Amino acid sequence: MSQSLSAVYVHLVFSTKLRQPFFRDEGVGEELHAYLGGIARQLGCPPIRIGGAEDHVHVLASLGRTITLAEWVKELKRVSTLWLKERGRKWHDFQWQGGYAAFSVSQSNLAQVAEYVATQEEHHRKLSFEDELRALLRKHNIVFDERHLWD
Repeated sequence: MSQSLSAVYVHLVFSTKLRQPFFRDEGVGEELHAYLGGIARQLGCPPIRIGGAEDHVHVLASLGRTITLAEWVKELKRVSTLWLKERGRKWHDFQWQGGYAAFSVSQSNLAQVAEYVATQEEHHRKLSFEDELRALLRKHNIVFDERHLWD
């Protein structure tokens, strides 16, 4: 084949360090989501939906053909951290958690996952981030050690 073709959709989830509620302020989360979307696009991973709550983000995107998942996540975190720290003194100590969770999404489930990502704030009125992440990991049959899940 003379061309590289792919359709790999990823639902990415990562939190602030120690799940600090940095995005509680009105508007900060929306600005961050837009900024993450721009980073993702520049990296060749067009976003489908970005959402989150006060302490974490969800990114649903098409993974590009020329970047690994680990490289993509590393750049999303690195560039967004620099951007947040430029916002002022409050953000000086901002950090993302060291790890992330990434789940493959089939074409037939894209709309459902996009809606889930879009309604994060509503979703978290009923469920903590910790419980949400555990449920996602179990749903996708990912074995995890609770002692190493949170940082």
